[in-house]
Amino acid sequence: MLWQRGLNARLKPFGLTQPQFAILAVCGWMARDGQYVTQRAVVDFLGMDRMHVSQIAMRLERDKLIERPASKADQRSKLVEITPLGRERLTGAVPVVEAYDQEFFAAKEVK
Repeated sequence: MLWQRGLNARLKPFGLTQPQFAILAVCGWMARDGQYVTQRAVVDFLGMDRMHVSQIAMRLERDKLIERPASKADQRSKLVEITPLGRERLTGAVPVVEAYDQEFFAAKEVK
């Protein structure tokens, strides 16, 4: 919880929480080769509760960071697409998260 609290403080200027960042980062990573990303694939990759991911995704969509159109192959399935604003936030947040992780875990090794 200490790690998550600290990371949330670092992500606050980006308007993100750690779980929101995780979902954006996974979507960005999974779509890097132009692949379609389903919400189910995000759930499976992160190992998070599907309803929790759905709630977070709705918030990200409301904040215009992702879009969630229905899949043409299966109308029950939602695709997750990062918007230009979402990509901008993610691009800014990644180095902050990496620096925080390095700082946090280096401090743990010293103790």
